[in-house]
Amino acid sequence: MKKINVVSEFAPLRSVVLAQSQFCFPSEAGEAEFDDSFLTEENARLARDRAGMDLSEADSEKQEQWESEKEEMKALLESYGVEVLRPRLLTDYEKESGKASGAGYSNFFSRDPFFTIGNVLIEGNLKFIHRRHEILPIRPIITEWTSAVDCYYFAAPQPDISDGTASETGPFIEGGDVLVLGKTVFVGYSGLASNLQGIHWLQQIMGHFDFEVIPVRLHPHILHLDCALSLLRDGLMIVCEEAFLDGIPEQLQSWEKIHVSLKEASILMTNGLPINENVYITDRAFSELIAKIEAKGIEVRSIDYQISRIFGGSFRCTTQALVRE
Repeated sequence: MKKINVVSEFAPLRSVVLAQSQFCFPSEAGEAEFDDSFLTEENARLARDRAGMDLSEADSEKQEQWESEKEEMKALLESYGVEVLRPRLLTDYEKESGKASGAGYSNFFSRDPFFTIGNVLIEGNLKFIHRRHEILPIRPIITEWTSAVDCYYFAAPQPDISDGTASETGPFIEGGDVLVLGKTVFVGYSGLASNLQGIHWLQQIMGHFDFEVIPVRLHPHILHLDCALSLLRDGLMIVCEEAFLDGIPEQLQSWEKIHVSLKEASILMTNGLPINENVYITDRAFSELIAKIEAKGIEVRSIDYQISRIFGGSFRCTTQALVRE
């Protein structure tokens, strides 16, 4: 029987949405609204050099490698008994519209367009223009699950575009900024994704379900909270302390810490994925981090996720849990 229930970031993962691998870089016409400040110099240059092109057109070898990463991830998750669901592919119309607008298109990070807190599923709002429609390929899954289970299904108000599509008003709320720990929900905001308007809206909604939503102010080069923090198990986390402009949230200050630098956070060293409290997935390029995690008695499973990381996301970014309990 289907259900929706996410009780924490490290509760056993039962059902998950794993993203597809589709992306078209914004064209020159859309570059003014594309903020690449969170990207490395190399990745920002890639975005400029491939303006207006689908990755499959720009570099078919990278596209094949990208798709292979997801297939390996799917097989790994299924080997632990996790049900893996995939969004549909973009239609020709969606791709043509994205190219014509100059904004490009994306169908590559299922973490951000929606998120789950307890048995509440929420469609968010993405700040980047090329990602605004990323929820649509996922919606058939959401529609099927929310119509078949006892849950709540909300959508954030549409972003205010009265001053243009690049308006900062929002409200913006993105799943990469949302971390669940029992009845406590941490939500990051750096100026690149979720904003305070989105967080206040979430506080109003989740307050009715007895959740406390805590805003977390982040360094302006950190895209999402999960690019600075990963909760491995109760009392243990991977954290980039430099990313927290007001310090680590009080609820986490006593936790044991595996530290990463701001530079390491920028290559997504904190963006691994717990399968449960005893098993953690991260990139095989992070050998020093793997050794530190294993020293805490946690089994580490590693995959080469290089292409996914080029686009600013890794294991948590490419997945969104429906069931963790």
